[in-house]
Amino acid sequence: MAQDNSVTIVGNVTRDPELRFTPSGQAVASFGIAVNRRWQNRATSEWEEQTSFFDVKCWAQLAENVSASLGRGSRVVVTGRLDQRSWETDQGEKRSKVEIIADDVAPSLRWATAQVERNEKRAAGAPAGSGGGQSNEPSGSGWSTDEEPF
Repeated sequence: MAQDNSVTIVGNVTRDPELRFTPSGQAVASFGIAVNRRWQNRATSEWEEQTSFFDVKCWAQLAENVSASLGRGSRVVVTGRLDQRSWETDQGEKRSKVEIIADDVAPSLRWATAQVERNEKRAAGAPAGSGGGQSNEPSGSGWSTDEEPF
């Protein structure tokens, strides 16, 4: 994960993750997350709330795990980096969007419990989309997606 562009947010999934595959077979999942902020207005003593919405994109085994594990309403912790995409519509209008490219997604255990189920270990060099693909970590970091974390 890039240290100069990292973000961690906690919020609720707003739409079920959508799992797709690139033409080369790499899994990619996308979902939305809503982050609520609540504070008391000192002048009026009234509670106020603001909700921010973010799009999250996950790749490889993380995408498959997110798709199999999360649904709308799930409370999650997302760690990743911000990425801005720009494009032009068919009508010639320029658009841009900031997304979170997830390095890790986890259930929030503040108000819920979760049962963790370990996936079977995948062989190194397995075909794309089968979990043996690329790591989001820089090469030479000493960490591999094929290693067991505990």
